[in-house]
Amino acid sequence: MNKKVTFIVQAGIIAALYVVLTFLANAMGLASGAIQFRLSEALTILPYFTTAAIPGLWIGCILANFLTGCALYDIIFGSLATLLGAIFSWLLRKNKWLVPIPPIVANVLIVPWVLRLVYEVPDAIWYLMLTVGIGEVVCCGVLGMLLLFALEKRRAQVFPENV
Repeated sequence: MNKKVTFIVQAGIIAALYVVLTFLANAMGLASGAIQFRLSEALTILPYFTTAAIPGLWIGCILANFLTGCALYDIIFGSLATLLGAIFSWLLRKNKWLVPIPPIVANVLIVPWVLRLVYEVPDAIWYLMLTVGIGEVVCCGVLGMLLLFALEKRRAQVFPENV
């Protein structure tokens, strides 16, 4: 199998999954605001398995933010948080327990400022960091790690180029 084609297909599937899961969370009122539980953030553990997850997550976040009607600065900076999280997750892939930490940290440091400055959410930055952090810990740390362990059992079938 051509490695470039596999990379593009994997990135595209990851981007599509990110969009679909964001739409699902958005339909339940969980994808935005001071308290958010984006189910798509569980996918941020995928750089553990493949580098295709880096552009896949980034493009998926851009599309999800755009399609759910986010403000331009949210599309830019929210997606930047996802990109930074994905890159650093990939860099920490040697220790699977560290993989969910970069997206949690990136979102805790960036998203509260977007909420405050772009959407004029009146809450204090520390409070927004806390609420965004709780959502990220649940989605990246708990759901993401459950996904990582589930995929690890089928690594050869799901990510054959990266075994």
